[in-house]
Amino acid sequence: MNNPLLASTPELPLWAQESVNLADERLGARALACSDDFFAPMQRMLNPAAAQFFPGRYDEHGKWMDGWESRRRRQGGNDWCVVQLACPGVLSGVDIDTSFFTGNYPPAAALEGCPAGADPLQASSWQVLLPVTALSGNAHHLLPLQGTGQPFSHVRLQIFPDGGVARLRVYGQPRQGGLPPNEEGLYELSALIGGARALAWNDAHFGRPDKLLLPGRGLDMGDGWETRRRREPGYDWCVIKLGVPGVPVLVEVDTVHFKGNFPDRCSLQGAWLPDAASAALPAQSQFWPTLLPEQPLSADFIHKFRLEGASAVTHLRFNLHPDGGVSRLRVWGLPENLS
Repeated sequence: MNNPLLASTPELPLWAQESVNLADERLGARALACSDDFFAPMQRMLNPAAAQFFPGRYDEHGKWMDGWESRRRRQGGNDWCVVQLACPGVLSGVDIDTSFFTGNYPPAAALEGCPAGADPLQASSWQVLLPVTALSGNAHHLLPLQGTGQPFSHVRLQIFPDGGVARLRVYGQPRQGGLPPNEEGLYELSALIGGARALAWNDAHFGRPDKLLLPGRGLDMGDGWETRRRREPGYDWCVIKLGVPGVPVLVEVDTVHFKGNFPDRCSLQGAWLPDAASAALPAQSQFWPTLLPEQPLSADFIHKFRLEGASAVTHLRFNLHPDGGVSRLRVWGLPENLS
């Protein structure tokens, strides 16, 4: 079998950079139903990893494709797929990715949404978010949505008339009424599903820092933030905007799977900057107050650090001394309105 090819990664517009992909299966998004997925299953479309193409791979239905693909439609009409988002959210845009679908991509697509609290089984619940739009093969289609300001819990992708879509990414701001507290009464301020996101970093050679904010423990060494080997003085860092501003109390740094490449130490800084411009944060963050001074780390372990006397923050700077990989960062605390 030939080596697989990997789809390109597009440069995201600002509305996507400042949003969470609510159609990410790692966060809990699910494909509920579709008109047909004979060639490739609908759930595969929600894989957050870049699509792959295996030139020599076939299965009992034909060519193996990394995405959702329906059979050739002969009786009129069009195909569709209903996706339950990871949580309700105010939607800003979509990426309809047809990577590696060349002679079998749909010429057009549309997207509808079902508002949170409405019944997706009722036809009257669905609203047009993206009118019928032309698609091309083997391409990312990053398209802003018609915003209403209300949160949606489900989307329905319509393709005309049939074909394959490698990935569906639905960008938005989570609106789920807050995550439940843990047994100590602390809230996960840094959860991606709660709206947190990585805004800037100096290096992400082996893995992007937004993986730090995913639920659960890392699946393997590729499921975390890892920088290249540093050959010059200094250390690596990333800036994170919390989903819920608040007072941090407990920090968890999980180095699961990172055994010969975990950081020697880590530290944490923070600031209250509710109106900060993202472009200014990398420079500003160097001078933020220290929340957690340098702490030694070990391989393949969950480290827990208590913070004493911290003030409320909206942003964090997570530092790796001097470099390496971390699977998850969790910051537990009290939301500003409860502190």
